[in-house]
Amino acid sequence: MDEQQYDEGASPSYAPPVGVGPHPLPWPEDDRLDQQLLADGDRRNVIDRYRYWSMAAIIADLDTRRHNFHVAIENLHHDMNIGTIVRTANAFLAAEVHIVGRRRWNRRGAMVTDRYQHVRYHADPVELADYADSRQLALIGIDNLPGSSPIETAALPRDCVLVFGQESVGLSDTMAERCRSVHSISQFGSTRSINAGVAAGIAMHAWIRQYASPGGN
Repeated sequence: MDEQQYDEGASPSYAPPVGVGPHPLPWPEDDRLDQQLLADGDRRNVIDRYRYWSMAAIIADLDTRRHNFHVAIENLHHDMNIGTIVRTANAFLAAEVHIVGRRRWNRRGAMVTDRYQHVRYHADPVELADYADSRQLALIGIDNLPGSSPIETAALPRDCVLVFGQESVGLSDTMAERCRSVHSISQFGSTRSINAGVAAGIAMHAWIRQYASPGGN
């Protein structure tokens, strides 16, 4: 199933069409544009700036603007939240997403954004830590562990990997031991924890608020 079919299939039959139709003639001369998209229309879930651009051209442009933070998620039991985390990492333009443990994950929540987001795999926390050390990236755990400090008041490193544990169990002991610091997300209701995909979005936005300029696109 290609990206255009995925986006259209995900929309209810009564919803208005996503994107734009065929480009009127004459077509603009631009190497970034995809001839098939110009002819058939562009129904992908991309911002207007990238309408009719080929996937390779979009990735190349994103690579010139990616932020310094990375995201890592432990995948011990086929976590259903990874797709959501990848989609959010794409929205906030993370450098890479790191999946630690099982390579297989449910891509449905990513809504094909994994095609534009660099995803790297690591067998275990030690391998991730070695990778981070080689690139001078600080591992920053996000979990409500004893001794964790609120992310709302934390000064996050510019060059870092925001690390999340498996849904329901949180960071593994091995992963937590390798984090420079661990931060929790303040909660005010009755539940002990929040969904890993939601937590990842909050943590990424905490980094964005400290280092990225408003406006984005």
